[in-house]
Amino acid sequence: MEHWNSTLGGGFILVGILNDSGSPGLLCATVAVLYMLALTSNGLLLLVISVDARLHAPMYLLLGQLSLMDLLFTSVVTPKALVDFLLGESTISFGGCALQMFLALALGGAEDLLLAFMAYDRYVAICHPLSYMVLMRPGVCWLLVATSWVLASLNALGHTLYTMHYPFCRSRKISHLLCEIPPLLKLACADTSGYELMVYVMGVTFLIPPLVAVLASYALILFTVLHMPSREGRRKALVTCSSHLTVAGMFYGAATVMYVLPSSLHSPGQDRITSVFYTVVTPALNPLIYSLRNKEVLGAWRRVLGSTCKNNPAHLPIFFL
Repeated sequence: MEHWNSTLGGGFILVGILNDSGSPGLLCATVAVLYMLALTSNGLLLLVISVDARLHAPMYLLLGQLSLMDLLFTSVVTPKALVDFLLGESTISFGGCALQMFLALALGGAEDLLLAFMAYDRYVAICHPLSYMVLMRPGVCWLLVATSWVLASLNALGHTLYTMHYPFCRSRKISHLLCEIPPLLKLACADTSGYELMVYVMGVTFLIPPLVAVLASYALILFTVLHMPSREGRRKALVTCSSHLTVAGMFYGAATVMYVLPSSLHSPGQDRITSVFYTVVTPALNPLIYSLRNKEVLGAWRRVLGSTCKNNPAHLPIFFL
């Protein structure tokens, strides 16, 4: 089969869900609205966590990092997809594809680890409240955040370099919303079976331990909550944890479909729908899920939006910079 030199020109063609939809205009408008919602809600959540002193706690530091990851993740994919659809062009250069793959993998991997650390934070807060400010002091929080970013970036860099070293065939169409490993390997002219197995093993290794940590943390939390004497304490703990579990369930469910389930169990069309879910829908819903059921965040939104002086970036505390 004849090869084409993807590094010299041409690049790839992203065939996303917008192009194959029966109502592309309506779907494009929906994606645009969800993207604006993701930008606004995550931006506001970052703002209130930064400027409201009552939210300067470990839980909200981690939540702020989650909002930052969601905001960046959706911005890596959605604007280009919308612009490509409106202009009638869906091409992406070889370098652009590699960059998009690296950023998507890094941000997705960082969120994967961060959700596990957030579950640990809730476990310590509810099961060991007297030791909470020691076990989750600022230094520990920033170490957890740095671990998420560094490990995910190293994993993303290795996968990106290895995936993009393959020769690709004349068919340049990637049947996906973005440059990701599974659809891109289908264009390779070399034997990728060994690497596909490695991607599967790494996917399981990167996804399953954090998922087990999340489930174990919330199982212990549930056991502790059921033995709480205070009904109000039980209600508050369950509301907080249910928000975390909802977000974790959406993320790990979509990631499992893409990187853990065998490709024979899901079609390219299902993959495109899944990609829209975790790149557009989830980033828009996450801050709403956390905010609408959290009285502290809702109160902070009202205080910050109702006070212009707190919108001055000069008042941002060093702890959150």
